[in-house]
Amino acid sequence: MRILYHHRTASRDGQSVHIDELIAAFRRAGHEVMIIGPSMAEEMEFGGESGLIAMLKSKLPGALYELLELAFSLLTAVRLWRAHRSFRPDLYYERYNLFSPAGAWLRGRFDVPFLLEINSPLAEERERYGSLRLKRLAKWSENYAWRRADRALPVTNVLAGYLRAAGVPDEQIVIIRNGINRARFAGARDSATTRAKLGLQDALVLGFTGFVREWHGLDEVVELLARLERSDVHLLVVGDGPGRAALEAQARELQLIERVHFTGLVDRDDVPGFTACFDIALQPSVTPYASPLKLFEYMAMGCAIVAPRTPNIEEVLDDGVSARLFDAGQTGALAAAISELCLNRQLREALGSKAAADIEAGRMTWDDNVDRITQLVHEVTAGIPSGSS
Repeated sequence: MRILYHHRTASRDGQSVHIDELIAAFRRAGHEVMIIGPSMAEEMEFGGESGLIAMLKSKLPGALYELLELAFSLLTAVRLWRAHRSFRPDLYYERYNLFSPAGAWLRGRFDVPFLLEINSPLAEERERYGSLRLKRLAKWSENYAWRRADRALPVTNVLAGYLRAAGVPDEQIVIIRNGINRARFAGARDSATTRAKLGLQDALVLGFTGFVREWHGLDEVVELLARLERSDVHLLVVGDGPGRAALEAQARELQLIERVHFTGLVDRDDVPGFTACFDIALQPSVTPYASPLKLFEYMAMGCAIVAPRTPNIEEVLDDGVSARLFDAGQTGALAAAISELCLNRQLREALGSKAAADIEAGRMTWDDNVDRITQLVHEVTAGIPSGSS
């Protein structure tokens, strides 16, 4: 199958991980993929973002920037049209972005299945954080793209609810969550060498991977370290971000600097090796409609996971069975969940074992996602209605 893959991600972060992994899985399955997207992202190191886009956002009035976003879709449509003429795709696959209806336009011009991957309700998200000016235009472009897709692919059932509210029929909605790359994680089970390099040979390691922001709640974890009676519990943060400085300052103030470790930005290939060091893997907070990549990576490594008891998390994890879930609105609940697992090695091992088994049982890999997408293309081509799954 020839796949024309379109995205507008101009950064090297969790978004780009999803893009790279899915494209690689398409190609492993024998599909030919042509990518239409910002070429600048291919040159960046992990953690980088486009300086040009950041400059335009800071210099231009918000409304003008958003009009440029929409106008850019005209150029994208031309690129897609030319790619269609030369590549003759069997599938248009697009990672949804706001003010980006180009794929939907092309679907109206050519009789090729159009699948739209949706990772967040971007109009609401940008409005919530005060960076959206043309709200009605944004909602129009969002709803237009969602409704025009032959299959809209939200990453959680919670997010699917946004699509239903926007008028997308159930038969067009298919939930396809994030996943893991089996090969990337298969060889990272032995953590002894990495633990030795970090000086964590005899430590009980609380671990977190990802971009560190203030709202992630890691400050509560540092506070807990200060209260725990046992001094062998350490926090290992695999990543970097704007929240790191405050956490390091907090650790110094509490005289915990030797028990709070930051790797800084690491190559994607090195993440599994660090994650293998975790005795307890942390997802202290979560966006309510998200499908966190780190969650599936924790599961693949057989970690005992602590995460909020929210509907999107409960789509994947069961409290007391494959993770310890806590009530995010309850003071001290995160600390209590971590403390319980620190004291109960048998429970940690049972939760981690079940989480790892669920990756296979639930077909939570990128290769499995490609199998589902391929089946959807066959359904669309044959005119077979689908449904939420």
